[in-house]
Amino acid sequence: MRNISSTAALACALAALSAAAPAWAEEADAPLPQGEILVTGTLIRGMAEDAPAPVEVIDAAELAAQGSPSIIDLTKRLSVSAGVIGDSSQFDPRSQFNEGAASVNLRGLGPQRTLVLLNGRRMVASAAGNVPLVDVNLFPAAAIGRIEILKDGAAATYGSDAIAGVVNVITRTDQQGFLASGDYRYIRGSDGDWSGALSWGGYLGPARVFLSAGYQRRSELQAGDRDFILRPYPENPQGGWSGGGNPGNFDFDAAQNGIAFTADEGCEAAGAFRGANDLCLSNYLGFTNLVEPEERYQLFGDVAVPLGERLDLRVTALYGRTETELNTSPSFLPTISPSGAAAFGGTGLFVIPSYAPALADYCARYGAAAGCAVDGAGTPQQGALAYPVRFRPLLLSGNPLFDNDRRTARLMRDSDAYQFTAELRADLGRGLELTGGATYSEYDRFFEVGDSFVDLLQNALAGFGGPDCAYASPAARAGLSPEQLAAVAGTGGCSWFNPFSTAIDRNMLTGTANPNYAGNGSAVPGLSTAPGEGLVNDTATIGEFYNVWGRTANTRQWVGDLVLSGGSGVMLPGGEVRFALGGQYRRDRYARSYAGGNNLDLYPCPGSVLDPDAACSPETGALGFIGSNRDVAVSRDVWAGFAELQLPVTERLRAQLSARFEDYGGAVGSTFDPQLRLRYEATDWLTLRGGVGTTFRGPPPENTAANLVILTLIGGAFRAVDILANPDLAPESATTWNAGLVIDRGGFSASVDYWRYDFSGAIESEPVSGITAALFGASGTAHCGDPAYAALQARFIFSGGVCSAANVQRLETYAFNSADVTTSGVDAQAAYDFAAGPAQLQLGASGSYVIEYKVADVLVEGLPVQAAYDAAGKLNYQTTAYPIPRLKGQAWVQGRLGDHLLRLQLNHVSGYTDQRTGIFGPDATLGGAAVTAGKHIAAFDTVDLAWTWSLRTGTQLSAALFNLFDRDPPFARLDQNFDPFTASPLGFTARFGVSQAF
Repeated sequence: MRNISSTAALACALAALSAAAPAWAEEADAPLPQGEILVTGTLIRGMAEDAPAPVEVIDAAELAAQGSPSIIDLTKRLSVSAGVIGDSSQFDPRSQFNEGAASVNLRGLGPQRTLVLLNGRRMVASAAGNVPLVDVNLFPAAAIGRIEILKDGAAATYGSDAIAGVVNVITRTDQQGFLASGDYRYIRGSDGDWSGALSWGGYLGPARVFLSAGYQRRSELQAGDRDFILRPYPENPQGGWSGGGNPGNFDFDAAQNGIAFTADEGCEAAGAFRGANDLCLSNYLGFTNLVEPEERYQLFGDVAVPLGERLDLRVTALYGRTETELNTSPSFLPTISPSGAAAFGGTGLFVIPSYAPALADYCARYGAAAGCAVDGAGTPQQGALAYPVRFRPLLLSGNPLFDNDRRTARLMRDSDAYQFTAELRADLGRGLELTGGATYSEYDRFFEVGDSFVDLLQNALAGFGGPDCAYASPAARAGLSPEQLAAVAGTGGCSWFNPFSTAIDRNMLTGTANPNYAGNGSAVPGLSTAPGEGLVNDTATIGEFYNVWGRTANTRQWVGDLVLSGGSGVMLPGGEVRFALGGQYRRDRYARSYAGGNNLDLYPCPGSVLDPDAACSPETGALGFIGSNRDVAVSRDVWAGFAELQLPVTERLRAQLSARFEDYGGAVGSTFDPQLRLRYEATDWLTLRGGVGTTFRGPPPENTAANLVILTLIGGAFRAVDILANPDLAPESATTWNAGLVIDRGGFSASVDYWRYDFSGAIESEPVSGITAALFGASGTAHCGDPAYAALQARFIFSGGVCSAANVQRLETYAFNSADVTTSGVDAQAAYDFAAGPAQLQLGASGSYVIEYKVADVLVEGLPVQAAYDAAGKLNYQTTAYPIPRLKGQAWVQGRLGDHLLRLQLNHVSGYTDQRTGIFGPDATLGGAAVTAGKHIAAFDTVDLAWTWSLRTGTQLSAALFNLFDRDPPFARLDQNFDPFTASPLGFTARFGVSQAF
């Protein structure tokens, strides 16, 4: 249990005032105060203007005035939010497997530390990816009345996850009749985005009823539809270029000259880049999307009915569904080598035997330039070798198993979200209220993964591929001499796979035909160009080693709580002390299942696909890249008790005291968190407010009991990284402070708040970039073999067992309690309303400035892997922080004339720095030249213009022009050539909408 001795006085005060409870029963009956609501940040009903917490409210009218931005646009624009997961960004481990989902990331502390509520009730987070997040895309957009954002830690009120703050989406309760709406958003290069909604509200007898249905469709926007996305290697070596592509890199004469991998001679003709170091690099970015096609549906119902004079029941239900897909590389580079169960396997490399038709054709086609070891007749005398991370079976040719214009791999992602709540409110008289609530929420995620069985790929290289090969198994080839193997290869239903550029008919991204395509005729007379017979690849062979399987991730949460609140009977100079006292039970369940080839129980080793009894250590699975895992299901129970007091110390000074105790049981233990908030009305127009408290987040079950595999960039190519569970994780904790002022005088209103978080024990994945930099340094081998780094080196699996950054096949990391973080800043907003003739005008501005985001030293295996630094104003790639621009904000001028409303808004994100050093130094692929562009990521300023016309007939017409001047996102040295967590790649867009009330 965390002991917080400095808060003992606060705990005692809560206990002493709670002891006054018996006096309530002796008081005369008093009705509950009228016109009071439950404001985010408190458990006691009151007036919103009396709340001491820093809460920002965005209502439906404000959203309409801004042009009704999409959820992802809104969350990216929030000045208090940074590092937003939402747009397609498959290249960052924090976004992987979350396609189609959107998040809120207050203060940039991570979406898992922003508690997201629907009508004050929890929504379970998705656990599909590495970062848990609540998918706000599945909230009922057609039902939203307002969004309240508590910009302060709130664990004392709400419990776990509210470290950075709370976002409470509140649905409408006052609608009478029907409301139908629809809109279309023009996006250059795509078919645009569409949405429609229908809702009805009213009374059926004594019951208040609200029902809504919503539909949204996003159209595909390919990476090639924006000219700033696909860039040549010399402009951005990190911009989607891989040294493990196709065309790949091979060794053709290892026996004579030692192993040295060089570019496929058809590299440039196929549309790839050949570096000064004689390596071929292919670009995979064109096979991906900036916006994936999505369809989303939401159904929401809300029924409130009185069960008597003093008893009310409210029941809500939500169902949301997203159907989307991931467009990704046609195949992935293998990061593990084939086992001895495959033909010519077990060497740590892939082998194209000397008798392979593809090798004979390649050597004859390119002659001496090919560097093959051939006899006088030009016949290969030794096989070619392929390094596991220096080639892949398919890339620029696309994957013929996928029937689309790019032959890109298309992998389905579906999400289903459910929430059911029931709340029973009883007026006990004497100003007391008893509320019992129950909430069930569930998030189901299905997603496909596609990858290659490395042993089946090796078999196909050796002429033993295809679904009907009689010699595929090691038993069928047992005892055969090399000559006999050569004789039976390609017979008995067996087929070949050609890994060279000569198998590429055309570049699927440019449409350019490959002049060296073997299908146009072999360079060796007599070799067949029939599919599967050695030169031209066929779908049956590819479909045998490359497959698609499904995974499911399911999270469920049950919450039950009971709260007694109202007047205490204790009077202070400013009025009656009010209280809330209650308890909560919460059960969290996490389950994940893996089908077919990506299940470790079915295929624990590379050889398992050919030999069910194959054994290996470690168990890497049979797939080359995407990684495998075991089914898992874990759950936990959390019990909590909480109390809150509102103290009207004087007519001008109010205090809010809150405290919460949560018990997780087991190794996690318990936590106690108090909070104090003050509000002082200095004058009729000036109010001061402030607060201090502690907050926490318990370790999610998936971090304590379930392993994950992510994909991240190491040594110039993506590698599989295991994130292993850690049962010894402690809860995260933070101490938060805020102090501010609110001005409301005449037509002018403003607020300024200083905030600070001292954050300890953040549950993160160990930083990949820091681990690799610590072991390999700038040389790529700096501490290999160093006894002090032995434990760190043991985390890696290397090709051939040779320690080097270039040889990394796989990395093992853990979930851990990371370094301390101190972050602080200032939020400010102001608006001035005034009349100008018949028009009502408003000038406004809102912004947040991050003063600091200091991260302490990060240690792994007792070694420093990430030195202490200030993440504010930095990109923070592959660190424990998200991109943190120092300043985000908006400024606007808005005018209303009659039924017309017009708003012009400037959106600003300040520039920030990519703090990496290695990528800006000499590049061997460019002959030692350095690419320095992208060190500073420029500011991103856009202008929006929105108009609405509200007719007396209940019709509303609207139009909005976003990014009016068509600004491209600032260049960044990332895969997509911009920062998708911060900026938008859409450019100018136009939205047109209509709604009708009836």
